Amino acid sequence: MQKVYLDNAATTPIRQEVIDEMVRVMQTDFGNPSSTHSSGRSAKAVMETSRKTIAKLLHCSASEIVFTSSATEATNWILRNAVKDFGVKRIITSKVEHHATLYTVKALEEEFGITVDFVNVNTDGSLDYQQLFELLQDETKTLVSLMHVNNETGVVHDVAKIASLCQVPHVLFHCDTVQSVGKSVIDLQQLPVDFLVSSAHKFHGPKGIGFAFVRKSLVLQPLLFGGEQEKGWRAGTEAVHQIAGMAKALELAYEHMEEETKYIANLKLYCWAELQAAFPQAKPNGTNTFYNILNVVLPFSAEKTAMILFNLDMKGIAVSRGSACQSGSIKPSHVLAEMLSDADLVKPSLRISFSHYNTKADIDYLIKALQEV
Repeated sequence: MQKVYLDNAATTPIRQEVIDEMVRVMQTDFGNPSSTHSSGRSAKAVMETSRKTIAKLLHCSASEIVFTSSATEATNWILRNAVKDFGVKRIITSKVEHHATLYTVKALEEEFGITVDFVNVNTDGSLDYQQLFELLQDETKTLVSLMHVNNETGVVHDVAKIASLCQVPHVLFHCDTVQSVGKSVIDLQQLPVDFLVSSAHKFHGPKGIGFAFVRKSLVLQPLLFGGEQEKGWRAGTEAVHQIAGMAKALELAYEHMEEETKYIANLKLYCWAELQAAFPQAKPNGTNTFYNILNVVLPFSAEKTAMILFNLDMKGIAVSRGSACQSGSIKPSHVLAEMLSDADLVKPSLRISFSHYNTKADIDYLIKALQEV
């Protein structure tokens, strides 16, 4: 059976060069980086070189990069610290954020009684920046938590504008850049965010490793207690091979970014043109979307809606109806619920997300399979 993987917003295939680097590190630099002997020092050198590589690519200091198991972990840690230790009394977010943010905010609201305000979302998926400006006029100590690229629709939010609005003394800005790190240039010397989070498996690196950027003027309390790893902020022996794999993946992503961005963007345009030709009533969800994510409403009946992913999977095609983190849910997407009419919400919306490994033949196979549903 032919296999077509078009769910790169959920996770990406690991580049062979990354696998090779991880295997090399596991074989030659297996020491505990906290040990003082030569094996430990060698592992420590690999880890700190990786940290410097990531920092250089993002234009920040190596001391501002903290390794975590994922962006979800990093978001939980940062938001909790903001409320518990930085005196934040209010969080401003949106209802189209990843559940790593929304569920953490809900838990903090229940535990600490903070105020939560939601920025309005327009029908095209964009945010109401005027409302955000008005919300920030209140001088309550506030954390703004808004993503760069929506993981379901691909709608790109104006993170530079958000960061600019947050440049007031009583506001901190946390940004989920999971879908954009490794796929776009992010310059943290020019972009005044306080916190940024990312996961390696979204840019062709390994799962189980990510990082947080924490602006050097801010000091967080430990996420885990134990040893002195990660400046004492996250105890536990570091996974050196995963860290090295993440740094290698990000380095390769930047090295090939220009050519791969152009290739993937053209592939997305081709896919949309073919979908329109096959299904003239199909509609895109969101405008100003990222170059590798296409979310569309298809004009299918209710009975076909329920079985569409199953039918595609039976033909070897991997796509998604929303975030992989909620794939077991029968509820409609919380993101699309903020954007679509009731009539469109019951129709199947597919998230098709591309990488440089995809081809036009993959798209042709998808279109043919959809026509046979």
